[in-house]
Amino acid sequence: MFGKETALRVLGVDPGLTRCGLGVVEGASGRQLTAVAYGVVRTPADDEIAHRLFVLQEHVTAWIEAHQPDVVAVERVFSQHNVRTVMGTAQASAVAIVAAARAGLPVVMHTPSEVKAAITGSGRADKAQVGHMVARLLAMPGPPTPADTADALAIAICHVWRGGAVAKLEQAARKQAQAAALAGAR
Repeated sequence: MFGKETALRVLGVDPGLTRCGLGVVEGASGRQLTAVAYGVVRTPADDEIAHRLFVLQEHVTAWIEAHQPDVVAVERVFSQHNVRTVMGTAQASAVAIVAAARAGLPVVMHTPSEVKAAITGSGRADKAQVGHMVARLLAMPGPPTPADTADALAIAICHVWRGGAVAKLEQAARKQAQAAALAGAR
């Protein structure tokens, strides 16, 4: 009904100030996915916050330029017990969002439980389960390390799968609206 889906290249971002995971995945729902690149940006906890955010922005921008993603998928910040951790994660998330916006790329947010459910089938999966499934889905010899890179790849995979489904639903809704408009015009 919808034809073959074209490959989508997604930069997944697992935001954090000390370690920010980045992963680029290419593929389409129902087809083999490919890990294009993955890594982590580290900033020392004793550096000034402005410098840490600047370093993170420089790295995310460089990844966008180097890997030319179609979309940037960022893990949505969720409430944690430690307010300082939440603040740092939110700031890192905002830096990634602004870097994507500067490049003219769409940004999507996925919750941690949404990502875990997409990758493992359970929204309560632990980091080891996510890493194992990421390795399996991307035909890697083992889970990527550190876990932040596996999480970034999982976010990207989640968007390839869920983004494709959302696009299909939006396309179906547009066709339905067009058909209704044509029927009303008669």
